[in-house]
Amino acid sequence: MSQRTRAGLLALCLLAVLWGTAAFVPLPYVTYYPGPTVDILAKSNGDETVQVTGHEAYYDDGELRMTTVYVSQPEEDVTLPELLRAYFDPDAAVWPRSSVYAPDETDESSDRESSVAMVSSQDTAVAAALTELGEKIDPIVEVLDVTPGLPAEGKLEVRDVLLRVGDTDITEAQDVVDAVDQAAAGQPIPFVVRRAGKRVSVEITPRQVGDDLRVGITPGVGFDFPYDVDVNISDNIGGPSAGLMMSLAIFDTLTPGSMTDGADIAGTGTITPAGAVGPIGGIQQKIAAARDAGAELFLVPADNCDGIGGVATGDMRLAKATTMHGAVETLADWVADHDARLPSCEDTAS
Repeated sequence: MSQRTRAGLLALCLLAVLWGTAAFVPLPYVTYYPGPTVDILAKSNGDETVQVTGHEAYYDDGELRMTTVYVSQPEEDVTLPELLRAYFDPDAAVWPRSSVYAPDETDESSDRESSVAMVSSQDTAVAAALTELGEKIDPIVEVLDVTPGLPAEGKLEVRDVLLRVGDTDITEAQDVVDAVDQAAAGQPIPFVVRRAGKRVSVEITPRQVGDDLRVGITPGVGFDFPYDVDVNISDNIGGPSAGLMMSLAIFDTLTPGSMTDGADIAGTGTITPAGAVGPIGGIQQKIAAARDAGAELFLVPADNCDGIGGVATGDMRLAKATTMHGAVETLADWVADHDARLPSCEDTAS
């Protein structure tokens, strides 16, 4: 064997070792893939997903699908082969980790943040639907999350309405934070909440965590509704991006007839109590998920219009959504005529 041949073989071996090592080295990127879609008008475990108490409910045919995305977790290692697989998949996406997660974010903190966002999003979706129906709603402050291992665990519950903390009547979430901060370490604080329509009083002793006193709850804005509406979505799904589709499903459930006329409609977008639709992440993956699920129409938040270029839609039509009211009108126009002119991302006006 010549010296040149031996040198070539050695180089190949070193290159193989280098590639083999690189294949297992974590890279600072996050991958996005289309996730499952969930028909909010369907039944879950034998019960309707949208549950109504105190108002007539109308259940009919058709599908209103929320869409999801598989996103690699903050502590998940994304290696070169996985990165290349996502890069060359037309329905996937790759983003720098720093643009998606905070430097110290963990799987647990990410999951808790998504869970809090879903609780808040469901309340806001109900508010948007009832506002569209002309109902009067009043804001409240409620518990969005109870942190395991901190003093409030077992004493307060998610969706408890916070009425009074210590000597402070609660009118906004910051009132809760201020009341706890003003307490003395090691001294119990009386909490008065409304739970299932009844006033409940408990005492919670805050704990020093770093420089702060904490009881272990996340307070946030909720609403007093004239009747009860619950959207029973799996705990595995988090975030605020299903707001628009939950609002439409609630609106459909509270009104006679079918908004979809038996068709399969999907979409995405955050929602405000007044019905403004906001942008979300992973728009291309959500469109792909809806396409693969057989949706015929997809509602795109207006602020996501710039991000849909190049995505394959198949036979599914896209329509721009700016407000809840506009989305209701879009569905009515489309149901009446599938070829009707609908708000489009190609329109210059928003």
